Amino acid sequence: MGKIKESYSGNIEICKATSVSENFLGKRLFDIFIASFGVITFFCVFVLFFPIYMLGENKGHPLYKQKRIGKDGKYFYIYKFRSMIKHADEKLKNNPELYQKYIDNNYKLEPSEDPRITNFGKFIRRTSLDEIPQFINVLRGEMSIVGPRPIVEEELKEYGELKETFLQMKPGITGVWQVNGRSNVGYPERCELELSYLSKRGLIFDSWVVLVTIYHVFQKRGAF
Repeated sequence: MGKIKESYSGNIEICKATSVSENFLGKRLFDIFIASFGVITFFCVFVLFFPIYMLGENKGHPLYKQKRIGKDGKYFYIYKFRSMIKHADEKLKNNPELYQKYIDNNYKLEPSEDPRITNFGKFIRRTSLDEIPQFINVLRGEMSIVGPRPIVEEELKEYGELKETFLQMKPGITGVWQVNGRSNVGYPERCELELSYLSKRGLIFDSWVVLVTIYHVFQKRGAF
């Protein structure tokens, strides 16, 4: 973690002094504007996907929710289209060897070795369609369009003594990590990328991240 502190300590101190951004209102309006179109897309896709979640291994509720850590350490539930079988988390934790591999591999498993992911789930992950319900989180104010990805509690330790700095930021649907490799970039490099947003955030930078994200989604880069 020393490398992160050395690389970003100057920017972090500046951002601590101005944690309430002068552009907060502009960023919130930016979020609401994009999320409003996103929610319309969500309802259209929900109707399209609903019959799929009535059959076979996909059978069950279309939406999956998981507790994540948000701004100022507040917990919230992130929403996604379900890409896994029911009771997926329990199935993973019941396999200690695979669960340890999941942790060691930056809280990810390759789709080919992850027993939780359905075939339909692999498709919506590759295309990032599983992320669409998070526009609801944005409208509720729990997330932003651009910011560090919301993490589970186990991941917070990766930020070491800089975890409070990380928690200054509202998590985002996309962000610096996503446009720089996403799942192909693990910890501690991911920490550096996420923390760098403190010194870069702003409407111009956020707009750039959104455009690059759209390009990467069509290229299916780093998604699994």
